[in-house]
Order: sequence, then structure tokens, then C-alpha cells
Amino acid sequence: MKQKGNIPKKTDYEPQREEADYYRLKVKAVNDLVTANSENSPPVSRQELRKYQSGPKVRLADWIKAILLKWWIAGMICYFFVWGLSTFSLSQWDLLVILAVMLGLATNLLTNNIYRFIAKEKGAYDRWMMFPKKGYIYYLLDILYGFVLILCVLMSYNGINLIASGGAKDAPPAIGVEPILFGLLITLWDLVFLGLKRLGKRILADARHANQSQLR
Repeated sequence: MKQKGNIPKKTDYEPQREEADYYRLKVKAVNDLVTANSENSPPVSRQELRKYQSGPKVRLADWIKAILLKWWIAGMICYFFVWGLSTFSLSQWDLLVILAVMLGLATNLLTNNIYRFIAKEKGAYDRWMMFPKKGYIYYLLDILYGFVLILCVLMSYNGINLIASGGAKDAPPAIGVEPILFGLLITLWDLVFLGLKRLGKRILADARHANQSQLR
């Protein structure tokens, strides 16, 4: 006669087995994470990565982002230093100097660095910078370039008001200085000079290529 023992039921050992399997899975996941690198990781598509990226889903073209950033920074300069200093009795030339210096510094420290940060590839936004290189000398160059832009904007305001007044020099200005139009004029003149810079580079490159072809 067989002796009956305490045969463990399925429910007695199944939880322990599940807990052990669960622990082994956790250890394996941690090991996979620690040893992961570009060689043993499976490829992930860009569409899959976008599902886990934060921020707005609307994608703007690089040229739109570049122009909007220029416009916003220039408008900010007008808001803080044209409207902000309006309570002080500054001469027009003093205000122009302040605007040129702050515009040059903002371009070097804010605009250009933001371009470098959002660039998908190194140098992708260099075409939108007058001086894309880094260095102390470029602080001075950006400030001098700021003087050029401010003078061009001043002439633009004078021209617009002169046309709006029908040529009367003593007439009150038809439009005042405010951030939206100021930023737009700065951006437009900046784009003009950037276009001239690219055109000059293309002409020099074509001339150099033609010269090398003649020497051959």
C-alpha cells in the first residue's frame, strides 16, 4: 500500500516560479541596458523616435525657423531698449549706439548659439549667420554689423515717413518705432546682406575656378 504524502499542489509552487522568472527578466533587461551601444542596439526609425519626442508636432522648415528667430530677437531688442529707454532723455545717436551694440551682442550670444543648438548637422545654419565662426574678434564684427543694420533701418523709417507725409519734412511721423516692424526691417536688411555675401562668394569661386582652368 502506497504511503500518501503531502503532494504540493500547483498553486503552492507556481507563484514562486513566476517571481523567479520575473526577476530573471528584470536582470536581463538591466544587463541589456547597461551593455547597450551603437553596435548591438537594433535600428530605430525616425518615425518611431518622433513618437517619444516632446514639443509641438508641427515641423517648420529650417529657413522659416531661421527668419523667425532673427525677427524675434530684433523685436526683443526694440522692446527692451527703444521702449524701455523711452523715459530717459537720450539723444538719437546715443540710442542708435546702444541699439547697435545690443543687437550685435544678441546676434553673437543668442541668435548664433541657438542656430548651432538646433542644427541637425554641424554648420547647417551657417548660411544664416554673417559671421558663423567663434572668437572674440567676432563680437566686434557683429557689433559693427549691428551699426550697419540699425542705420539701414533708420533710413527705412525716414523713407517710409517721408513717403507717407507726401514729402513734407516738418510733418509728424506717420509710423513710430515698435517691435514688430522694427524686427521685420532688421530681418529684411539682414537677409539682403546675407544674400550679397553669398553672391560675392559665388562670384569669387567662379573667378577662381576660371583662373585655374586657364592655368591648366
